[in-house]
Amino acid sequence: MRISVFLLLLANLLLFAWTHAYLGMPANADARRIEQQLLPEKVTVVARGQPARANGKKDAAAKTEKLETVEPVAEKSAAESCQLWSDLASADADQIERLLAERFAAFKAKRETTGETSGYWVYIPPLASKDEASRKTAELQQLGIQEFFVVPTGANALAISLGLYRNQEAARTRLESLRAKGVRSAKIGERKGKSALSTLEIRGPEAQAVALREAIVALSPKASPAACPAGERTP
Repeated sequence: MRISVFLLLLANLLLFAWTHAYLGMPANADARRIEQQLLPEKVTVVARGQPARANGKKDAAAKTEKLETVEPVAEKSAAESCQLWSDLASADADQIERLLAERFAAFKAKRETTGETSGYWVYIPPLASKDEASRKTAELQQLGIQEFFVVPTGANALAISLGLYRNQEAARTRLESLRAKGVRSAKIGERKGKSALSTLEIRGPEAQAVALREAIVALSPKASPAACPAGERTP
């Protein structure tokens, strides 16, 4: 009876040890861990054989390489040209500005106008002959006036210029001093300046520069562009 009880207890111990793997580990070391997992179907494998951070670095490197590849292309496409069109009549400059507004909106123009401003001169009107002009200059010298000039040609040929002035007030002062010395035939006149000329500095995409140049030449055949001065930019 005692032997039977002992054998029964021994069998139970062996069975317990075998079911809990105390008598040896399974061939697959992970088998026991899998049995002990809670909700194994929700476990996701992130990476095999390398840390997850390494993947992150690889992605960042790929993005950096992509940016380095794209940036030079963007720079190239944004290249700017500059054309300087000088000595344009005001009407031609107006036409070019309309051309930019209608067909080349990506270009910006800076316009400058140059030309001699109108002034005044004190003078003796044109005389009938060179002999009469010579007699008049001799009279001026006798009155102590040495600053004069005989106009040789043009609409005012044989007139005697007694001074050029920027404003009418200075011309009037000169006229009064001449009359005080006895010059009665002198008068004040307005001098017309040269026709105003315009300069256009045009900046815009390099890709459209040739088309713009051809369009401007078609409008104004006598015009020709020059390169803009180095280091200057349109504000």
